[in-house]
Amino acid sequence: MDHVVIVGASLAGLQAAQTLRRADESMRITMVGDEPHLPYDRPPLSKHYLAGSWEEEKLRLRAAADPDALGLEWKLGTRATALDVDARTVTLRNLDSGAEEQLGFDGLVIATGASPRRLPGSDLDGVHVLRTLDDATGLKAAFDAEPNHVVVIGAGFIGAEVAATARERGLGVSIVEAAETPLSRVLPAEAGEQITALHQAHGVEVHLGIGATIVGDGTKVAGVELSSGSTLDADVVVIGIGVVPSTDWLDSSGLTIDNGVVCDATCMAAPGVVVAGDVARWPNERFGSALTRVEQWDNAVEQGGYVARRLISWAADEEIEPYTPVPWFWSDQYDRKIQLAGVPTAKSELVQGSFEEQRFVQIFLDDNDAFVGALTWNRPRQAIQSRQLITRGASLDEVRETLAPPPAES
Repeated sequence: MDHVVIVGASLAGLQAAQTLRRADESMRITMVGDEPHLPYDRPPLSKHYLAGSWEEEKLRLRAAADPDALGLEWKLGTRATALDVDARTVTLRNLDSGAEEQLGFDGLVIATGASPRRLPGSDLDGVHVLRTLDDATGLKAAFDAEPNHVVVIGAGFIGAEVAATARERGLGVSIVEAAETPLSRVLPAEAGEQITALHQAHGVEVHLGIGATIVGDGTKVAGVELSSGSTLDADVVVIGIGVVPSTDWLDSSGLTIDNGVVCDATCMAAPGVVVAGDVARWPNERFGSALTRVEQWDNAVEQGGYVARRLISWAADEEIEPYTPVPWFWSDQYDRKIQLAGVPTAKSELVQGSFEEQRFVQIFLDDNDAFVGALTWNRPRQAIQSRQLITRGASLDEVRETLAPPPAES
């Protein structure tokens, strides 16, 4: 391959670029990103950066510290608007000048990530989402102004982290969540109940199983009206109700788009076209054949490197093992470190600690009682062990013996 185009200048795209450059020092690699910023780390946006303890420069990903070091052609502030797989071209538009160009490629990495879901009223002054550095900068400025009350709509990980950061800054905070427990699509009810208790213990007002409508004067937000009929006053509203894969530019590409770009088990969506990060949907054969899409930092790193190797193997007409990662996620809220390895299922077992003390290890089993996931609260060592156990397919007896505490001495 003479030229690889990477659409998406974030973690997965940068990891792909690094891997390609290590494999071929002379390959032409073009990195396209619609943000004006060099690649940066997103997880600290809702925590350290929003809290004011990190400056923007500290967010920069190490590999992008020297933008010339990898020998990339950078096209920042540039959006991909169309893909022609047969002609091997991507249509780009510069967001400042509006100028368009068609860029040819031999290999293409799609790593365009996802965009926040929005609600009616999102355009009012004082209403925020949190996905990009510019989003975080705007929200940080709103927090710096010391608003009287912040309402977070959505109790997913981003919403919960923003609420925790706002509360630690001394702001009045309410969370509104449509489900009966936070993170009900990801975590069991018992764990969701503990997230509720954690926030309530820190002075957050939590409203569950209730709808929310943003209200304002046509220009500025005034509050959030609940489906119960009451209204929460708010100077700042943060919408954290999940994301949608950024695939609009691929509508006429001929690729299969279904909650992301659908790929095979090797993350290839078409000959010479691979997909990585939040936008990729592929069958992770470690956990069955169902299509999966993973919105996690660790997966972006791992999958970005994998798809680069997949392109190299495709160009050389060589086989490659399917991409079968063990998903890994963490969330820091107050003094709690919540970590999830593998996949949660309906069948679970508490092997250490208790929900009430918010220090525990909960394991998840598939229909055949195979160990496929673990949720840990303030148990970082067991979180790492869990991932290792899943990776090598450890028996349930070994899992219990490794993760459970030793018997107390009599």
